[in-house]
Amino acid sequence: MKLSTKGRYGLRALVDLAVNSREEAVCIQSIADRQNISESYLEQLMRLLRKAGLVQSVRGAGGGYRLAKPAESISVGDILRALEGDLEAVNCKAFQKEHPCEGADICVTKYVWKRINDAIGQAVDTIMLSELAEESRRLQDSHGGAIANVCRK
Repeated sequence: MKLSTKGRYGLRALVDLAVNSREEAVCIQSIADRQNISESYLEQLMRLLRKAGLVQSVRGAGGGYRLAKPAESISVGDILRALEGDLEAVNCKAFQKEHPCEGADICVTKYVWKRINDAIGQAVDTIMLSELAEESRRLQDSHGGAIANVCRK
């Protein structure tokens, strides 16, 4: 399985949001600047994340984005699925109810694909955004502090 820039950049953006949006919304420009992601691309990612119910947009002065629910309840799997879709490394037809593989009854490799897919799901679903945000804060503290959340006017 190989993640696209949508998944990689979107995860970075949400970690940034979790670190920097304690109470108020964070403007897209500040996330883009800190993460070195173009604002227009980041807007596209935020639309997908908003549609998935992971972020909320706030309009007006002091507007931007904030998490739609606590970081403790958002998994890396939630984020990656919102941006990438299905995370299966192998889409084995043996496990499909409609139009299954003709050799599914005698195929033993389907168990390999299932274990790989299950392992990926288990890994991304047990890493919570709050853990990544805490690790990010720890790293920032050990490297001289957080980058300021300053929006361009």
